[in-house]
Amino acid sequence: MNGNWLRTGAMMLGCVAFVAMAQAEENYIVVQSTTSTQNSGLLDAILPGFEDQSGVDVSVVAVGTGQAIRNAMNGDGDVLLVHAKPAEDQFVAEGWGVQRFDVMYNDFVLIGPSADPAGVRGGSDIVTALSAVAAAQSPFASRGDDSGTHKAELRHWQGARIDVDAASGSWYRETGAGMGATLNIAQGMGAYVLSDRATWIAFGNKAGLEVLVQGDPRLFNQYGVILVNPDKHPQVRAEAGQAFIEWLTGPNGQAAIAGYRLDGQQLFFPNAQ
Repeated sequence: MNGNWLRTGAMMLGCVAFVAMAQAEENYIVVQSTTSTQNSGLLDAILPGFEDQSGVDVSVVAVGTGQAIRNAMNGDGDVLLVHAKPAEDQFVAEGWGVQRFDVMYNDFVLIGPSADPAGVRGGSDIVTALSAVAAAQSPFASRGDDSGTHKAELRHWQGARIDVDAASGSWYRETGAGMGATLNIAQGMGAYVLSDRATWIAFGNKAGLEVLVQGDPRLFNQYGVILVNPDKHPQVRAEAGQAFIEWLTGPNGQAAIAGYRLDGQQLFFPNAQ
């Protein structure tokens, strides 16, 4: 009799432990995101608000947009938060994601050495500026990592009709690194570099570098958020992931984004519909 009770009690404890484990798994999500959202400090600033309200813990994998998308396609995440809209739309169209939502925007800027050997300071046409950099064969540091920033940079070189593949290894240098590391390399080389403004504002090693070109509408930088499709990957924590998306695109998340500042400067501008 006592043995039966012990076995029954053990089974009940096992069931309770299983339910607790399942709840713990559901109260945890992985967000595949970009180095810019991490390097800028944005996610560290706003995620506690969601975690406190929802009870869902958020783990962020910060890589280039291309790698984040590949990770999500492999099922290594629940939510995708990146900034390359054509690639995001393709991700959804191919069934890897459920639906894409605008979240926020900022812009890209062309950073360069204070000496400005290409003579682009004060310009607002990114194509003209890159053409001048290429003509002067001034060092240019590219992330070269299929990130959202790298994708944008390549579009502008294409617009300038500059074959950067042919220049690779000479004046055009590919770092294969994130935005912060690439800015550090540009600082050491005295090179030009395209950066998202948020990472530039947060960057601490600005000596000898400055914003030289800005304000071109083509430098607009939109971020989107997508739930990874649980039909493709059943392990996706869809309920918790969707709760995060609704918070991020809702009043509380949008206010948190708008309220995040460094040195009095707003880094991201919410624009969820």
